[in-house]
Amino acid sequence: MDDDAEPAASAPRSRPSAPAPIPAPARPRRRSFLRRIVGWTVKALLIFLIGSILWVLAYRFVDPPFTFTQLGDRIGGDGAGADWMSIERIDRDMVRAVIGGEDSKFCQHMGFDRQAIEAAMRRNAAGGSVMRGGSTISQQTAKNAFLWQGGGYFRKGLEAWFTLLIETMWSKRRIMEVYLNVAETGIGTYGVNAGSQRYFGHDADRLTAQEAARIAAVFPQPKRRAAIAPTGFTRRYGNLILGRMGVVGREGLDACVYR
Repeated sequence: MDDDAEPAASAPRSRPSAPAPIPAPARPRRRSFLRRIVGWTVKALLIFLIGSILWVLAYRFVDPPFTFTQLGDRIGGDGAGADWMSIERIDRDMVRAVIGGEDSKFCQHMGFDRQAIEAAMRRNAAGGSVMRGGSTISQQTAKNAFLWQGGGYFRKGLEAWFTLLIETMWSKRRIMEVYLNVAETGIGTYGVNAGSQRYFGHDADRLTAQEAARIAAVFPQPKRRAAIAPTGFTRRYGNLILGRMGVVGREGLDACVYR
């Protein structure tokens, strides 16, 4: 070995690698926010569905203590006089009068009368000062017992839902009983018993056929019509209902209420 040879250069030492940078926290994704919105919506729908079913089930056995329409009248200063009377005591002529005047197919349909709705749409499309509806007694009961007055697609959608519920969970007898006790029969007056007391001075278990027909003639516009000494359209409509009541009786169109 050559002593004069220079020693071999040593290999350079490797430097320690720098620590990897800590990544910045990722921003919440937009999808997670949408998922939360969907979750809240689903929860709200479930609460509404379960709550509405329990509400309708309760009213199958418990008489409605108040309605939103009554509450509005109280706030507006008109009062909300009512005197509940069971269907067993209400004169049968009153039942026949509302079926003859409001919904002749009450015992046949399951809450909706397609032909009546289509006929009302044709009449309204033809024009005229009076807009007519095709609501059944079941639909009106759903609206009066659980909702508010007025139109709009949202309220009509809720009305359809509650109509399906009461037709499924109540009997026709119960639907008629609630309808006759929560429907408006005058300014600040609710139910046929309170209406009979207001107009004729006696309870609804002693109504004559003509008195029942006159109360039924008030139902479409209770704040503009009166059953005592009616004139004009209200008088003519009451006489028309009086004639229809005979048909209801002869053909048993009220039979489902008394089974």
